Amino acid sequence: MKIVAANRLTDGETVWLGAGERWVDTIDAAHVAKDAEDEARIAAAGNAALSANIVVDVTLVDVEIVEGRILPKRLRERIRAGGPSIHPEIGKQARNAALNAA
Repeated sequence: MKIVAANRLTDGETVWLGAGERWVDTIDAAHVAKDAEDEARIAAAGNAALSANIVVDVTLVDVEIVEGRILPKRLRERIRAGGPSIHPEIGKQARNAALNAA
């Protein structure tokens, strides 16, 4: 299973490709590709957004579903989902939706 992560060009925030090929602010709203065809489709959508200067650093991320939540397999992506590792009251980690992401 894979999702697409990127950084929004306007503010640098980590975003994920959600339903309807919209960029969402929380990993829990990301669209999870469960087969090769869907993976190719979301990768193409991410690359199209890169070409349109909407996002940068488009990455396909390996994930698993744990207790109904999307959990990246790599530590780097878990940190990106939780927000900057500077202080628990700043960034994504301060938002309720991201409390358990990293």
